[in-house]
Amino acid sequence: MRKNVLVSGCFDLLHSGHVAFLQEAAKLGLLHVCIGSDQTVHALKGRYPVNTQAERKFMLEALACVHAVRVSRGSGMLDFEPELADIRPDIFFVNEDGHSPEKEALCRANGVEYRVAKRIPAGQLPARSTTALRRLNGMPYRIDLAGGWLDQPWVSEHHPGPVVTISIDPTQPFNYRSGMATSTREKAIELWGQTLPSGNPEQLARVLFAYDNPPGTTEVSGSQDAIGIVMPGLNRAQYNGRYWPEHIMSVQDAPVLDWLERHLYLLPLEPRRAGFRVLDDTRINLENVRTLALAAEACWEAILRQDTVAFGRAFRQSFEAQIAMFPNMVDPGILAQIEQYRDKALGWKLSGAGGGGYLILILEEPVPDAIQIKIRRQEA
Repeated sequence: MRKNVLVSGCFDLLHSGHVAFLQEAAKLGLLHVCIGSDQTVHALKGRYPVNTQAERKFMLEALACVHAVRVSRGSGMLDFEPELADIRPDIFFVNEDGHSPEKEALCRANGVEYRVAKRIPAGQLPARSTTALRRLNGMPYRIDLAGGWLDQPWVSEHHPGPVVTISIDPTQPFNYRSGMATSTREKAIELWGQTLPSGNPEQLARVLFAYDNPPGTTEVSGSQDAIGIVMPGLNRAQYNGRYWPEHIMSVQDAPVLDWLERHLYLLPLEPRRAGFRVLDDTRINLENVRTLALAAEACWEAILRQDTVAFGRAFRQSFEAQIAMFPNMVDPGILAQIEQYRDKALGWKLSGAGGGGYLILILEEPVPDAIQIKIRRQEA
């Protein structure tokens, strides 16, 4: 009879270090893996894993050395305790990083042998950790939720108003020129490398805005791009005829950000049509700009109340106000794609203009092939 071996962990961004650890554990017997649920990972680390629990379970089950995988039903550092009682392993295997006195005490109380392994890379491969891998490409993106275009003085000079943005983790490479501030993000990488430096977020956003728009720039990138990338969480920048906002309000409240993540979904759009020019035939006037500003304000208030219906309505109204000013933002193909989700979504808008970006939907339940975003949290 082979012994049963149990390991537990997050196993996000599966890498060679994970595989080497699992192969070593499997030498001792039938290997059972317990992974932390998405909610447990969030509670312990203050952020969700890049890969969902379903994805992590699928990838681990594909490894020949793994006998079975379960999502732990418990919570906290000992979230695997219910599975420990079910599996009744002979050995609990953990590496040095995962060792804790609480785990060891639990195993001893249940008559389970507790083994701590050295962290040794396989062969000549480099040492890997999920934390280090996250830093390799950690520069955030940003999503403009409402009020976009008000960060341009030639728009907000007609009527002041807010731009509402969220900073999102790079859980996947979003399309270039897709309205996710990808060009400003490239400038941030050019300036700082793959991760944001430490320091005051608003001051860093000012530095990035200046670097992105050196003297002589004719088409200035709005400062909401820099603000949305650098400042974590949810942000409201108030504009009044200048490139930099009068003030910025920032929300880091976990329930609000969690709620947003549950209702925001992205669907890729077809590439922009040839010869696209968003600034042709614009209709920028007091009435249209005021409508955009009021919709953005309503969007902000709905988010703070966590009112999904009001959020969807204001989200849609902000988009319609943008189209009223910039008719070329949409074409018949984009409108047809929106129509497919009219009965499913509470609100919708484009992440960019004219295609090539994403259709952002406010949903109560996800739809097939939709991308769920991860909002970047403020580091402790």
